[in-house]
Amino acid sequence: MILEYNRPVTLEAALALLARPEPVTLPLAGGTTLASATREPVAIVDLQGLGLDTFQAQGNSLYLGATLTLNGLLDRLHGLGDAGAGLIEGLQKAITHEATYNLRMAASVAGTLVASGGRSPLTTALLALDTALLIQPGDEQVGLGDLLPRRTERLPHRLITRLTLPLSARLAYEYVARSPADRPIVCAAVAIWPSGRVRAALGGYGAGPRLAFDGTEANGIGIAAESAYSHCGDEWASADYRREIAGVLVERCLQILDVSSS
Repeated sequence: MILEYNRPVTLEAALALLARPEPVTLPLAGGTTLASATREPVAIVDLQGLGLDTFQAQGNSLYLGATLTLNGLLDRLHGLGDAGAGLIEGLQKAITHEATYNLRMAASVAGTLVASGGRSPLTTALLALDTALLIQPGDEQVGLGDLLPRRTERLPHRLITRLTLPLSARLAYEYVARSPADRPIVCAAVAIWPSGRVRAALGGYGAGPRLAFDGTEANGIGIAAESAYSHCGDEWASADYRREIAGVLVERCLQILDVSSS
């Protein structure tokens, strides 16, 4: 039940509302996941007036405002041109797999990360890209991989305001699902940097995606992926199936990126 609705126009005002001990106060961006969090009386802070829906490519970084919608991100990726050419296809595939068109019109980038489970395609892709998050108050910059397992303790009374992605990285995303529109049983995202650094993340199981590999070259990446999902069985798939498919999908991503794992 919503006790109170607020629409501040400054970040400082929004943070002051969120910092109150009572009533319990939650941020509202797209609102696509708020219903499940409002069984108890809460106050709402609407973030739409804060101007946090930005998209900026600068230097070797791509900066995304926290309230940028998934569809807004999808549309603006086309404008990156050569600077972010290696990101576009992989991110587009992950975003369209994340949610239907109607949900993408409302869901925010940061809200998707905060609410995501292990079967989130976009969170898996952003984990592979070693995405950094800016959290207020305090101008705290934290890696997505560090935040995901600690969301419930790190984010109350605070806001993610910006995401930073490496513009020079290349990304591939692949998945297996019961149908093309279903959440993945297993998904894999692989990012590679001009320096040769390679990261692989896996989704499809548990409370959040898993980082399977982070190295200076791709040697051993398939084995690492199989190991990361070797004990990940549930009602959707056995651990043996996930282990095998994780290795296959990571190798498929490497083929897309024209990178050898041997």
